[in-house]
Amino acid sequence: MEQKTVFPRTHISLFVSDIGETVAFYDKFFNESAAKVKDDYAKYELDAPALTISFIQNPEKVNTSGHYGIQVKTKEELNEKLNLARGHKLVELEEAETACCYAIQDKFWVNDPDGYEWEVYHFLGDDENFGSREDVEGEPCCEKAEKVGAACC
Repeated sequence: MEQKTVFPRTHISLFVSDIGETVAFYDKFFNESAAKVKDDYAKYELDAPALTISFIQNPEKVNTSGHYGIQVKTKEELNEKLNLARGHKLVELEEAETACCYAIQDKFWVNDPDGYEWEVYHFLGDDENFGSREDVEGEPCCEKAEKVGAACC
């Protein structure tokens, strides 16, 4: 029997322009305080998902290409996270039953102070197509072209 490699915790480290603004944003988005904060550094140790994410203040190295995502297990959990983000006025876009990355998902998006984009999504099923707006240049994932006011949900 082939043994799987297990990675119990993922670590991401991002450069940011202002550690204070970053901590204020992520305290709200993650709904918990940073485990460690220094003048130029902050670290969060999340249990769900099992993620250690650190931020290093270095404005010259901020890079916002791509996006990050957190998958939740249920529609109820997605709604809980969405309502929390709405309460803090963090939500940039909400999408329901959207085709993205060969999957159908319900999701919402937030952007941190440096423009790092996060999607929180609930997987509904596989899709044969990458996404219905794959011809749009510069979009981080499929259909993220509209803002909340014009969103589908």
